Amino acid sequence: MNKIKIAYYYFFYKIYKSIVYTSQLVGGEFWSDFKAGIAVAALEIWFLGSLLNYYSLIKNVKLNFTLKDPIILIPLVLLFLLNYFAFIHNEEWKEYNKKFDMLSQKTNKKGTVIVCIIVGFVIINFLGSSYLLQKYIFKMY
Repeated sequence: MNKIKIAYYYFFYKIYKSIVYTSQLVGGEFWSDFKAGIAVAALEIWFLGSLLNYYSLIKNVKLNFTLKDPIILIPLVLLFLLNYFAFIHNEEWKEYNKKFDMLSQKTNKKGTVIVCIIVGFVIINFLGSSYLLQKYIFKMY
């Protein structure tokens, strides 16, 4: 379980560092931890959205959810709680960031590639599943 926690913090670290870098290029760093948290939450929501899209395609059902439905509300609340306790409630992620800063340049480059692949996979997967679902829905009617 500890390895998953370290991997999650490392994923946040790489997103955080990329936001800090781009913020410095365009005029200043502010709320970088908040922006990184939003980016991680968006990726988590897109991943869950792609799972729902695939579920709809595989089960051959049209999903019609509102934000109040438990199948949507419970995962969103769990994601919010996970991110809250991991990044907002305590400052433990800052200690991990200091440790990750001390990693070798070679290790950090490998980590950057892995995080970029994961981010790309989540985005492409969500867009692809949405496209397939849209194509399927229009075929139904």
